[in-house]
Amino acid sequence: MAGSQSALREANRAMVVETIRRYGGLTQVELAAATGLSAATVSNIVRELQGAGAVDVRTTIRSGRRAQLVTMARGTGLAVGVHIGVRQMSLTLADSAHEVLIEQSLPLPHEHRADTSLDRAALMVVDLLERVGSSLGELLGIGIGLPAPVDVATGTISVPGILRGWDDVPVAQVMSKRLGVPVFVDNDANLGALAESRLGASRPFQDSVYVRVAHGTGAGIVLAGQLHRGFAGTAGEIGHVQVDAAGDVCMCGSRGCLNTVTGGPALIETLRASRGPLTMADIIGLARRGDPGCRQVVGDAGALIGTVVAGLAIAVNPQCVVVGGELAETGETLLAPMREVIRRRVPLNHIAPLEVLKAELGTRAESLGAVLLVLESTDLLTHWFDDQTGS
Repeated sequence: MAGSQSALREANRAMVVETIRRYGGLTQVELAAATGLSAATVSNIVRELQGAGAVDVRTTIRSGRRAQLVTMARGTGLAVGVHIGVRQMSLTLADSAHEVLIEQSLPLPHEHRADTSLDRAALMVVDLLERVGSSLGELLGIGIGLPAPVDVATGTISVPGILRGWDDVPVAQVMSKRLGVPVFVDNDANLGALAESRLGASRPFQDSVYVRVAHGTGAGIVLAGQLHRGFAGTAGEIGHVQVDAAGDVCMCGSRGCLNTVTGGPALIETLRASRGPLTMADIIGLARRGDPGCRQVVGDAGALIGTVVAGLAIAVNPQCVVVGGELAETGETLLAPMREVIRRRVPLNHIAPLEVLKAELGTRAESLGAVLLVLESTDLLTHWFDDQTGS
């Protein structure tokens, strides 16, 4: 009987730790609701955790009333999120309470290779830690987002050809060997979906789709509050849905994929005759300032992406679609055509109509999602508490 009670206490404690870690900070009332535990049980567990230095408790205001906000203590460790894009790398250093301590980004050369980019990432991780007065010893792990499907079990890209110079590279193993900490790797759209579902626009929903529209288009799917990656990580690869049977050949080897029509290079080429050589940043800036040609191209892309997203929405029946990535910075120029196509093509659900929302975390979503990937993939915090209490 004593053993079963001890096991129950440990299970309840682990549940509270995991819930705090997932949401970053909750009041004790919110913790009780999220875990299904009684208020008294939550209070006792929080008191234990606070006594061991695993959580911090401070007074906050909820609905006009004072409440006790519980967050993971800074001493339980730090996490770094790295988003390695097609032309840019972004890093976010945060603590286990989801508080961002420092961020940095730098441009990457065209078709950058894994070895040099991972070397740069490792150097930047060490630099960020030094700038906040911390060390690798405080780092729980590193999350890395890549613009390609990833087999999270091996930390490698699962579809060759999509990210040149990265095929067959065990990214997690290579980075872990460089810095001596756990490394977790995932597709960047998946990480955007994770961040928006925990901290952003889709937080109120259990089932959501995050659409990342940038150099290419991808989707991350969250079902019942958990990422749905599919076998070897290819779920949500909507950029490789065929939209033009006679179109250009895609990086994946197929013809007429969505990315060949709405991806950054395609938009730049479409505008070349009328606007001259542009970058994606140029197109976004001109569209926001009302340039009719750029607005037309972005709107056309939104409508076509909406057609593909509508098919995905019919298949998985999410409560909301959240749109992020660079091109989402054009706002309703992109979103309005997407929303209209999705409204027309997805059967109306009168109980829970599908919402199409702009991402709240902007271009930070992927690196923040990489931080969350660390915090939700490792049980180091639980082991840390066990070491402190001797249990």
